[in-house]
Amino acid sequence: MKFCIECGNDQVALKIPTGDNRHRYVCGSCNYIHYVNPRMICGTLPIEGNKILLCKRAIEPRHSYWTLPAGFMENGESIETAASRETLEEAMATSLNPKLYCIFSLAHINQVHIFYKCDIVDGHFGAGSETLDAQLFAVDDIPWNQIAFKTVEQCLKHYIQDRQSNHFPVRAEDIIPDLQNHD
Repeated sequence: MKFCIECGNDQVALKIPTGDNRHRYVCGSCNYIHYVNPRMICGTLPIEGNKILLCKRAIEPRHSYWTLPAGFMENGESIETAASRETLEEAMATSLNPKLYCIFSLAHINQVHIFYKCDIVDGHFGAGSETLDAQLFAVDDIPWNQIAFKTVEQCLKHYIQDRQSNHFPVRAEDIIPDLQNHD
């Protein structure tokens, strides 16, 4: 960081502010502390009957792999609003009755992934601008070797397990990278 976003001065330095325990960028002119916090990825697990709606990515990372509709939360949005917006943008589907379902902490990449389980209005969906294809998959037809992200895989596995009892508790867990497989 070269310039302060508060005053525009170029006296920004990395140091531990008084009363803090982490290095932060601090402006030497106005003392503004520039906090850098995790990015929120919000999405849905859209269900239509007994099938799950997945999107084939048209963008990197993981181009051509299947994922749940999700993306970065924007300023001024609630988590649920961001998840619903991403579902509309990526899968051209309107989420119905969203319920918080999975929260994944990915400390190694400074992200939090949050998924809502939802239905889709009137079964309508399609491929949005960041999607090559959108399809409904029965559990037995999920293309496991083509799932884009570990969080999506975990969310799908939780759903498959939870649907046996028809009980869908909120799940929260840390995702630790598998260093041997470079995930």
